[in-house]
Parts: sequence; structure tokens; C-alpha cells
Amino acid sequence: MKRAIVTPAALAPTALSELKAWLGITTSLDDPQLTGLLHAALEMCENFTGTMPLQQVCEEIVPAATGWHMLAARPVQAITALEGIPAEGARFSLPVSNYAIELDADGGGRVLVTNPGVAGRIAVRFSAGLSPDWPSLPESLRHGVLRLAAFQYRQRESDAVVALPPAAVAALWRPWRRIRLA
Repeated sequence: MKRAIVTPAALAPTALSELKAWLGITTSLDDPQLTGLLHAALEMCENFTGTMPLQQVCEEIVPAATGWHMLAARPVQAITALEGIPAEGARFSLPVSNYAIELDADGGGRVLVTNPGVAGRIAVRFSAGLSPDWPSLPESLRHGVLRLAAFQYRQRESDAVVALPPAAVAALWRPWRRIRLA
């Protein structure tokens, strides 16, 4: 499965303000770099916890085979569209009667394509993420993102190899971590 972010989460200006306050920065000179570090920390948070912190519109490409397909991103808030992708030609919307969708209580989303038509693959468009915006992100996740971004900012000129995330950040995120058994 291949996931793409169609509409990334909008990072509130308060996130940058909180990071600058944490670092004691009062000028706007480093704002682009700090914003990039916040985005990287949010991505690291998702990779560590298995939960997308801020809501985004995503698209996953799944095979048009029989059986249910679980979406990789969690928690899925809504599955909004399914499009067939033929070997040649343009995408087409699948009629609602040709598929079923389910949202699980644990935040998972899945689709079942009963009639793909000429499609060899299916593009599933959905909204996923734990919180709609930065201020409503749970405190431990938010604080972990800030600490990781600050850590990376402070380490930017160091040659030392440091494991990421640092133990203090991992401790904040660990209660949110989803463990999958293989």
C-alpha cells in the first residue's frame, strides 16, 4: 500500500510560538527551520506511536482484489471516496454499490471492493488523525513533539550520533504507542 498526504495538517502558529518559548528564541530568523523541525517531529511521532497526531486528508492505493483492505494510517475519521485506477486511462469514481467501508472502534478503516470494474488498483481517499488542530492534541504528544523539535534544533551542529527519539520524548509518547503483532 502506498499512502500520500493530499492535504497536510495545518500547523498552528501557536506550535511555533511554544517551540520558540521552549528554546528562548525571540526573533523570527529561524522560523522556517523551526517549522520544518516541528513537521519532522510530528512525522516521527506518527512513526513511533502508529497514530497520526494531526488530522490530514490522505490517499492510499490498494489492489483491487477481493477481501477487506486495512488502511495503514490511524485513526481514520472518515473514508470519503474510492476511485478505480485502470492499467490505462483516467481514474474513475467507483459507484457506492461497488464497495463497502468500515470504521473500527480502534481507529482502523477498511474497504471492500465488490466490483472494481476495469480497475487494477483502487485509490482510497480519507481523513485521518487524532486531533483536528494543534491546541487539541493531547498534552503528552504535543509536549513530546516540542521536546523533539527543540532537541533536534540544539543538536544541529553536533557530530554526535544520538538515537531518536530521546528517552524523555519516548516516555511521553509510549502510552500512545500501538503495538502490532506479526
